[in-house]
Amino acid sequence: MESKHVNQQIAAMRQSFFDEEVLDEFFSQLEQLEDQNNPNFVEEVFTMYFRDSTTLLETVEQAMKTISITLAKMDKILHQLKGSSASVGANKVLNEINKTRQVLEKGNLEGTKAGIWEMRKKYGSLKAKLEPYFQLKQANSVPQEK
Repeated sequence: MESKHVNQQIAAMRQSFFDEEVLDEFFSQLEQLEDQNNPNFVEEVFTMYFRDSTTLLETVEQAMKTISITLAKMDKILHQLKGSSASVGANKVLNEINKTRQVLEKGNLEGTKAGIWEMRKKYGSLKAKLEPYFQLKQANSVPQEK
């Protein structure tokens, strides 16, 4: 009975990601790649995404503190972050990156800084939502002792 409740909880959490537009159809496509041989594929992809994106966000934040950063260099970093966010379906993060890139194209550094701060918030929110989801899924996939 407990397993049924946990499965319902996992399903409700997953659905909330789509209802809140935190994730998009690319997440569903990643889920389709999971199988018995690789049951934690999506979690592994997101682990890499979080690791790499954290580094990119730190690079962007550090770059904004230096006078020598060029708009082209900043856009290149944001483009990398955009690509990785799109590939995992991180919809809200992706939308914020697109907004920030538009502000950056106009040469508005203060607006870009504000956009990066918003991006960091959306990223943090995504991570905070997905980590318990993956933990619950993983705990539910461990065979129960009788």
